[in-house]
Amino acid sequence: MLSPYLDRPGPSGPLRLFCFPHAGGGPAMYRRWHRALSPQVSVWPVQLPRRDAHVGEEPFSDLESLVAELETGLAQFLTVPHAFFGHSMGALVAYRLACRRRASGNPLPQALVLSAYSAPHLPPPLPPVDDLDDATLIGFLRATGGLPDELLDWPAWLDRWLPTVRNDLCLCTNFRDPGDSALTCPTYVLGADADPLVGERDLRAWSRHTTRLREVRMVAGDHFYLDNGPEQFFRVLRPMLRPHAEAAGHQRHGA
Repeated sequence: MLSPYLDRPGPSGPLRLFCFPHAGGGPAMYRRWHRALSPQVSVWPVQLPRRDAHVGEEPFSDLESLVAELETGLAQFLTVPHAFFGHSMGALVAYRLACRRRASGNPLPQALVLSAYSAPHLPPPLPPVDDLDDATLIGFLRATGGLPDELLDWPAWLDRWLPTVRNDLCLCTNFRDPGDSALTCPTYVLGADADPLVGERDLRAWSRHTTRLREVRMVAGDHFYLDNGPEQFFRVLRPMLRPHAEAAGHQRHGA
């Protein structure tokens, strides 16, 4: 039985890529990746827990509680070679999950790919939202590309979605880096040259949190460059993952 923390995974591959969404996002954004990355990589889109406040689920009050629940919920699926990818808030979640798994004595991911989020010791790249009314929050999300204009025609959907994105943003802005020692897994950092929230200097600062920063790559686009230029993105991601997928294949065959 598949975990409630996972969307349907893609075709089997030697390396599992667990993909963590941005604030307010869900696993659907990663479904198109199945075909783009197979057969070497099996994409496993992650569904963050407690996303349905409208049915009575109590939202998380801090990011570490969310990550702790994910650690338990995903553990049985992380027993084979795997990598983490996270975009925006998802990058912070992926990084903290890797830290928690290391603290629990579990293997680190074979690769950690972090997209469009500042290094965690820096001020959060997202503004405080506690005092923003819905109209101002919607304006911010539209300005950064996080809310397509066509969705404004669905007020019932907006009413359900805004509390989720608001809480996610609060988890990010209230997070304080605990100063864990640097991770030792290969780490790749991605960003976009026209991102109004995260600049190249913010991305290069991830070097404090890993002993194996393999690459910091800037591509064309804004904060949501993944959606605006998917083929451009896959041309960058595939060669990053290829050596780890090949190593995972050798592991599985005992080579």
